[in-house]
Amino acid sequence: MNDNLRPMPPLAHAPGADQPDWWKNGVVYQIYPRSFADANGDGIGDLRGIINHVDHLAALGIQTVWLSPIYPSPQDDNGYDIANYRDIEPMFGTLDDFDELIEKLHAHGIRLVMDLVVNHSSDEHEWFRESRSSRENPKRDWYIWRDAREVEGLKPGERGTEPNNWDSAFSGPGWQWDEETEQFYLHMFSRKQPDLNWENPEVREAVYDMMRWWLDRGVDGFRMDVINLISKPEGLPDGPPTQDGLGSAFAMVMTGPRFHEFMQEMRREVFDRYPKTFVNVGETPGITTHDALLTSTPSRGELEMVFQFEHVGLEHEGHKFNPSRPLPLHELAGNLARWDREVAEEGGWNSLYFENHDQPRSVSRWGDDDPAWRVRSAKALAGMLHAHRGTPYVYQGQEIGQVNFPWERLEQFRDIEVLNYVRESEQFGHGSFEELLPGISDMNRDNARTPMPWTAAVDSGAGFGESEPWIAVNPSAAEGVNAADQVGVEGSVFEFYRALIALRKSEPLLVSGGFELLGPVESMGEGLPGQSGLSRVWAVRRSGTAGEGSDASSLIAVANFSREAVELSSDVWPEGAEVVLSNVAEGERAGEQKLGGWEFALLKA
Repeated sequence: MNDNLRPMPPLAHAPGADQPDWWKNGVVYQIYPRSFADANGDGIGDLRGIINHVDHLAALGIQTVWLSPIYPSPQDDNGYDIANYRDIEPMFGTLDDFDELIEKLHAHGIRLVMDLVVNHSSDEHEWFRESRSSRENPKRDWYIWRDAREVEGLKPGERGTEPNNWDSAFSGPGWQWDEETEQFYLHMFSRKQPDLNWENPEVREAVYDMMRWWLDRGVDGFRMDVINLISKPEGLPDGPPTQDGLGSAFAMVMTGPRFHEFMQEMRREVFDRYPKTFVNVGETPGITTHDALLTSTPSRGELEMVFQFEHVGLEHEGHKFNPSRPLPLHELAGNLARWDREVAEEGGWNSLYFENHDQPRSVSRWGDDDPAWRVRSAKALAGMLHAHRGTPYVYQGQEIGQVNFPWERLEQFRDIEVLNYVRESEQFGHGSFEELLPGISDMNRDNARTPMPWTAAVDSGAGFGESEPWIAVNPSAAEGVNAADQVGVEGSVFEFYRALIALRKSEPLLVSGGFELLGPVESMGEGLPGQSGLSRVWAVRRSGTAGEGSDASSLIAVANFSREAVELSSDVWPEGAEVVLSNVAEGERAGEQKLGGWEFALLKA
């Protein structure tokens, strides 16, 4: 029997998942399956590898696992190009493996959120195969097809005859010519990722039916990739010019005209049909605080929270692979504070993250990856993020303080975004790989996709698997950045994360308390690195009423984002405040109202 047609197993929802707003109270852990653990020895992570390491997740104390795509896919964009929404990619395992993973996670009280990509599919999906077969096919209108523009001297399909000037996120035009049917199709990302036409109600119902299929299987919700791009403006007008004769497609489609309508329809057609509470998270590049509030306000019935991108784009000037400018701490702190003020304070909810599968490692980006400071700065970053109001996310390897990979050669990269960027840059004379490497090295997505290091044995894959992995292991594994050297080891980054996550469960102010940014302020700020003094102190206050599950009226999280010691005022470190959690041993602390280099403290006042 086809696995897609077989009877569903009994529902296996996680304990307590019917509690309203359960997703506010815990921490989410993102797994990038191909890089987590390889159990079958083919060099690629798989579901069995995740099953074998559920105890690691349980020890950390996380509440929810977010699983990056595991659907059948030609892997043009590492699984974000889905060829079948109702099965498992064979390199990852089978539906039976998936059911076993859900059962094991739920047995540990951990929920599972699936990554879902429905702005586009793979061009190898049966829907697109039918759509591409002829202009008369019933599924032709399931994707976005347009005639070529008439341009004197050019034949239809040549560069410059695209229906509009939209670019692709992965370089080049956002349109691909189809010789057989003599039309262009839209692809906001790779040419092998054609955009679905959400204006077609048949497309929407097919998506909703598929989502119900996974929920019936025991899934606890979805993280929806670039979901705010699904609604395109009527007429598909040109975007503002960028370079090479192209225009910004994102500027035209971000949070499009029917986005909120579609999200409310999804709520009615999918989640409202079940008595259980689920979580639906939207990755929403370019979304404003206004739309994020509309999207996550419970009374509107759209999404529980969104992933916004402002704070991870602050140091970009032009293209993300341009060398990053030094980022003043007050800009990062102030941005997160503004999102709290304009979203969470008004009744919405924020996702809190520094890392995911698309972002470089935060210790190298905003911390200090010098071996002498790596551990302290990893903990300081974690402490400050988890002190904010919202649901914290931990990306695999972040809990052990993983750093960026030391890139040297183009053949080391697997990221289609990098490969296309280098090809286009060299083609148009924007620079050679060697000239582009500094910017690429800092910001490329492969920094987050190197194998999870379970041991220090770099030469044999660091415990990832028995074969050579699909992408190189970070040599930092030999320097203590691995699970074996940290789990259960006092003072490790892992144990700090475990304590931080446990504290969130016992201290309600971290979940529901008010939020206030105490510092730094703009007048103090200079650029990274090398700041000192108060411009390098990040401090926030979470406040409430003592006695409501807490014996404190406020908690203050404060960290020194420099190597130099600083003294603090009583506004930031009240006299008599108790240190609840610190990233340094008690005997190594700088003292009351003082912070040593990269020192963090959570204070109860």
